[in-house]
Amino acid sequence: MNYILQVAVLLFSVIVHEVAHGYVAYKRGDNTAKMLGRLTLNPVPHIDLFGSIVLPLMLLLFNAPVFGWAKPVPVNFLKLNNPRQDMIWVSLAGCAANFALAVIAGIGMFLIKTFVTTDTSVFVSVYYILNIMLVINVILPLLNLIPVPPLDGSRVVFLLLPKEAAAKYAKIEPYGFIIIFALLATGILWKIIAPIAYFLIALLGGK
Repeated sequence: MNYILQVAVLLFSVIVHEVAHGYVAYKRGDNTAKMLGRLTLNPVPHIDLFGSIVLPLMLLLFNAPVFGWAKPVPVNFLKLNNPRQDMIWVSLAGCAANFALAVIAGIGMFLIKTFVTTDTSVFVSVYYILNIMLVINVILPLLNLIPVPPLDGSRVVFLLLPKEAAAKYAKIEPYGFIIIFALLATGILWKIIAPIAYFLIALLGGK
């Protein structure tokens, strides 16, 4: 039940992440995601069988940091009002949405700890779910900001680099998932983000 709950929260979080990408793209002139029905929290159009369900369950079973993804929201670079600048905001929107969920979860936990005096099962359950949401929505954007293609951080780096350097950097993308899984398997990725993750979780969770 605990695993299912964590995967459910992760699924919700990655959907919010992708919808945020599509919404910012829409506000900046690209209606592709809207036309394809992807600006919705309905999980059906967003679920990626491996990235949304299988991989998160595998990581949970091996006590690894929870990571996953939904189907990427399509963005037409050429439809954006200011393609190069807008694409940076589109790329960062998903991580910003996750951090916002983490803050909301932290506020909810604070309110329960401060104002709820009865130790009822309902509030204990809500607090537990909010704690899961906080942890996932701190770890998920931190992982996504790692500058390894196709993660969001790599999109920002690509757009900030000079053309020649960006072209060379883009050649890494076919090997991106291999690099990511290697970093996950060796624990290097967790060592990189762990200090920031622990700090933010403690800060937002009031610990």
